[in-house]
Amino acid sequence: MTTDRIRSAIAAAEADLLRLSHEISDDPELAFAEVRAAERVAALLERRGFAVTRGAYELPTSVEGVFGTGDLTVVIPCEYDALPTVGHACGHNVIATASVGAALGLAEVADELGLRVVLLGTPAEEDGGGKILLLQRGAWDDAALSLMVHPAPAGQLPASGHLTLALEHIEIEFTGRAAHAAAMPHTGINAGDAVTLTQVGIGLLRQQLPKSIVVASRVVEAGEATNVIPARGLMEIEIRGTDPEEWAAARDQVRRVAEGAAIATGCEWAIEQTEAPYEPLDSHAELSALWDRAVTEELDYVLGEPPRGFVGGSTDMGNVSQYLPAIHPMLEIRGTSASPHHPDFAAAARSEAGDRAAIDGAIALALTAAGAAASPELRERLLLARAERAPYAEFAAGR
Repeated sequence: MTTDRIRSAIAAAEADLLRLSHEISDDPELAFAEVRAAERVAALLERRGFAVTRGAYELPTSVEGVFGTGDLTVVIPCEYDALPTVGHACGHNVIATASVGAALGLAEVADELGLRVVLLGTPAEEDGGGKILLLQRGAWDDAALSLMVHPAPAGQLPASGHLTLALEHIEIEFTGRAAHAAAMPHTGINAGDAVTLTQVGIGLLRQQLPKSIVVASRVVEAGEATNVIPARGLMEIEIRGTDPEEWAAARDQVRRVAEGAAIATGCEWAIEQTEAPYEPLDSHAELSALWDRAVTEELDYVLGEPPRGFVGGSTDMGNVSQYLPAIHPMLEIRGTSASPHHPDFAAAARSEAGDRAAIDGAIALALTAAGAAASPELRERLLLARAERAPYAEFAAGR
């Protein structure tokens, strides 16, 4: 049976897979600097018969491993970047392991199912949007479906219940004129005041924003001495939302707040979008159903209802899901209540329960892709959608 062969292949590789998880966890590397993690993934894939490209699509820490020549291409993203100060507190060691394990399981049945299996190492999910860069460079142009899994606190949710926020990250720089704060204050133009007014304006704006919008900010620079009127102010701002129209309106409102602060203080101002915006996740219904069936019937997880208003952060996998059929479900690390981006979650992802989630995630991902390939109707729809879809560069230009 296909299911048995997939599970056997993943079981045979379990020691290597868990070693990969632990090594990535113990050696965290930040966005676009995941040199050792990428090499560990590449080496494991090569040992297992994949054709591997390091530095794929001109991203130094991207990896592409390909197995099979079928007409149905499945791309399995593999994240391995860490967070500053808290390491793998988002469990990307579990993600990487589940993705590689799923690719190995699918390689066992690729010929039988007419699959081309692509494990795609995608750097900088936490900061930089590596998947967006890879999309722009054609990494998903040949794909019919794409899927990955993210670890989560205890409490298994259905795949379709995982919603994410769109995200834009911007920097705003104010330029004023320095002056002695006591002797010649009237000759200065205070960029620190522009930062303060922007912070206050965002705080007041929040009362008028829809509940779907979240705005966060931090001051990077607003002066270095009390006796010098600062000539430069710098802020970072994140604007998140679930509704595209409300999100677009909020982005415009935040810009108007910054412009008003510049006018009020007499500063010049400039805005930079530091990375391409993350889009909301669009979970494919049929792939979600296959995933839910795999985790409940094959792995004995129990699905619960998402908490009211539950939204699982932001991810550049959202952009992938807007382009082709994709899922990005959560899989519980049993026994942990810690939330991602907390040191306790990094420990959970490195624990025995985290190991179990990594292997179960590999199995469920592989069974989901295999189920799609084995269904004549779904396979036909996926291949037809792939044939009708333009390359991403054209797709993005036409939006």
